[in-house]
Amino acid sequence: MTLATARLCDAYAQEAHFQIVEPLFKSYGAHPVFWGRISTLKAFEDNVQIKTVLQEKAEGRVLVVDGGGSHRCALIDFELASLAVDNGWQGLLIYGCVRDTVRLAELPIGIRALHAHPLQSHQRNQGDHDLPITFAGVNFKKDHFLYADHDGIVVSDRLLS
Repeated sequence: MTLATARLCDAYAQEAHFQIVEPLFKSYGAHPVFWGRISTLKAFEDNVQIKTVLQEKAEGRVLVVDGGGSHRCALIDFELASLAVDNGWQGLLIYGCVRDTVRLAELPIGIRALHAHPLQSHQRNQGDHDLPITFAGVNFKKDHFLYADHDGIVVSDRLLS
């Protein structure tokens, strides 16, 4: 599939199953264009559950993390993003921050986050996996589809072509 979010918007923007993510996110991975079936995680300033989820084999999936929009620490670093690559994740959408950005740019994965922050997150092992989450004007649900490119990010409850 050749992905163009602008074309998807032209075809589907008026349909109820289609949502457009507010343009808040910066691209950090080597693949600015990515898409896949969504897995969700809610984890505020704590990346233990993120690591647990990224250890799962996930061919063709995108992990969407609701980090509460925190700018006080990073939820993803080079180690976690490498783990995602090794296990077949297509992308990460982080409503929070990342770190190790120079090294993240070398990894063959799509990564979107609000900003970079040098401080590592806490290690409390708190978080909720595969529950509906909402941020940036969109309701993200497990097994919906996320499409990202240079123009933006869109979400649909079904596979788009």
